[in-house]
Amino acid sequence: MKNDKQSEPLLKRLFILAVPLVLQNLVIVSVGLADSMMVGSHLGEYALAGVSIANQVMMILNMLVMGISAVLVILAAQYWGKRDIKSIKEIIAIAVKVCFALGGVINLAVFITPYGVLRIFSDNPEAIAQGVVYIRIVSFSYLFFCATHVLMASMRCVEIVRIGLWVSISTLVIAVGLNYLLIFGNHGFPEMGIRGAAIATLAARVVEAVIMVVYVRFIDKRLKLRFGELLGFNRLLFKDFVRYGSPVLGGDLLWGLALTMQVAIMGRMGSAAMASQSVTIVLSNFTMVVVWGCSAAAAIIIGKTVGEERYDLVKRYARALQVTFAVLGLTTAGVYFGLRDFFLSFYDFAPETMAMARRFMAITALYIPLTSYHAPCFTGIIRAGGDTKFVLKVDGICAWLIVLPSAFLAAFVFGASPVVVYFFLRIDQFFKWVIAIIKTNRFKWIMNLTR
Repeated sequence: MKNDKQSEPLLKRLFILAVPLVLQNLVIVSVGLADSMMVGSHLGEYALAGVSIANQVMMILNMLVMGISAVLVILAAQYWGKRDIKSIKEIIAIAVKVCFALGGVINLAVFITPYGVLRIFSDNPEAIAQGVVYIRIVSFSYLFFCATHVLMASMRCVEIVRIGLWVSISTLVIAVGLNYLLIFGNHGFPEMGIRGAAIATLAARVVEAVIMVVYVRFIDKRLKLRFGELLGFNRLLFKDFVRYGSPVLGGDLLWGLALTMQVAIMGRMGSAAMASQSVTIVLSNFTMVVVWGCSAAAAIIIGKTVGEERYDLVKRYARALQVTFAVLGLTTAGVYFGLRDFFLSFYDFAPETMAMARRFMAITALYIPLTSYHAPCFTGIIRAGGDTKFVLKVDGICAWLIVLPSAFLAAFVFGASPVVVYFFLRIDQFFKWVIAIIKTNRFKWIMNLTR
């Protein structure tokens, strides 16, 4: 890569865009990490499992919002390459409407039947009871979450990424500070336990939404978006949004539902398995922030370059990015494995739960280098380059025809241990990299989606 002069400006652009996104992701994951540690250390396994199953609803919403944001970035970044600001604003207006509609449906479902929703993920009555207490409060944050992340995505489309970092820092300070005060009852505040964790999350979501609204309306000078413009509706661009966005949103939804089913399978194998999976995912998210940040930055660069119709440059960028993702994956796996014992030392788990969590983490360390290559290739290169259907096909087949059936059979037919079941829940991560290599280097994914 050092001898390739074409890769030098790419690496510089990738660094400029990725650093704020990496730091933003790090702060976001740190919020989850702090929640997990505080709840797990003070309230025990059932409370941690309850928060974990309640957060599965948030994960589904997050997958939907991230899917809508991905469609927004894919389309708007290409229009940014053409400097078509009017079309970008009209795409943002569509994304806001779709996001709020889906967020409202999920909020209504949780409000009407919180027990029914959480029973999807676990049959443990103690964990469900704790989760209901948590989700009844946190559900009020869903629409604020939608507003924040669609507006942040609208800024990313035009290569404004630092505001996301400052928003996330505010979330970290508020969430961790209120967790410390309200979970434990420090400095004269009431000891509210799991309710305190929920209130802290709600407060952080409200503040971050306010910050984004103020920034977009009064500070941003690139789009100069006015909220009256969000009321408009462009039918042609809506057709494009549905045409190119449906595979993206459908893929993210199918993948989110698959992850939910994975949690449901593990949730029926006992609180120890559920708690082990929860801490494993938290540490995985924490160490993968660099990979996801670079993937998001790559999507902006690839989309904009396709919109500029510089297709030879797109190919050179794709080759250089693959090397970057591979190197990041190996580094991330080493960091993950090195941190596992230190990370687990913060949890007050029973010995069998602690041993199970270590085995889960060993499996995770094996597939992280592979995931760190194929996932950014799928979303940061192929999907951002215009082929929005491919990821849907791959994830749909792998998750619903391979992962879930094999894990279900292992758990409930053959009576395998939670460690074996966890391996089958991640088995697709061990072969998707082959698909990514073949697809990425054929370059048939380069498609200009602009009008």
